[in-house]
Amino acid sequence: MFWTHFGIEENAFSNTPDPKYFFLRQRHQEALAHLMYGVRGGSGFVMLTGEVGTGKTTVSRCLVEQLPASVDMALCVNPRISEVEMLATICDELGVSHTGGMAGGTESVKQLMDVLNGYLLDAHARRRRTVLVIDEAQNLSPQALEQVRLLTNLETHDTKLLQIILIAQPELKEILEQSGMRQFNQRITARYHLDPMTKEETRAYILHRLSIGGIRNDVFKSDAMAEIFHL
Repeated sequence: MFWTHFGIEENAFSNTPDPKYFFLRQRHQEALAHLMYGVRGGSGFVMLTGEVGTGKTTVSRCLVEQLPASVDMALCVNPRISEVEMLATICDELGVSHTGGMAGGTESVKQLMDVLNGYLLDAHARRRRTVLVIDEAQNLSPQALEQVRLLTNLETHDTKLLQIILIAQPELKEILEQSGMRQFNQRITARYHLDPMTKEETRAYILHRLSIGGIRNDVFKSDAMAEIFHL
């Protein structure tokens, strides 16, 4: 359909986040700036929230492309895991060896935290920063959230060894407002919420993707664009 109808070989409106098509509206620029602040920061969490489809994951992909060479990043995209699995995932992302485990081959939270702490101390000594990005963070269990909070305890006398960025749907804000999450909530140093696009931004977004995809800009009439915004 894309070739016969639009005259292109790829889907310019795919749901798969593609930085090539990134539409940098003002809110996205501000969100990206908050994430970059998180990369440069030295304490706490940075949290980016927004409804499904507002561009959170795409913003995080753009962040990856703009990371300084001195920054190492671990990306967790499957938060429906246990504390041990999450720590093992972080180690895997950073290339940290953690095989062996306790008797019987079972790894423990303490063992993985010790291994991770040793790696982060070495990275800090080499003047490298380490950032953990957790996508879909609203799906973290209470136990996993507490483990994420404890990761911020890995520090030297003057700086955190791991900067954590949470990408989530608005449900995470509701979770963190619960009384049992007060300690976690207090460690969030920067928050940003992506609102849906306005009618004017929707039109500009469509025309932007059309132009990147090499499609003529009169494919959608104004009534169609208005309907797309409504939907």
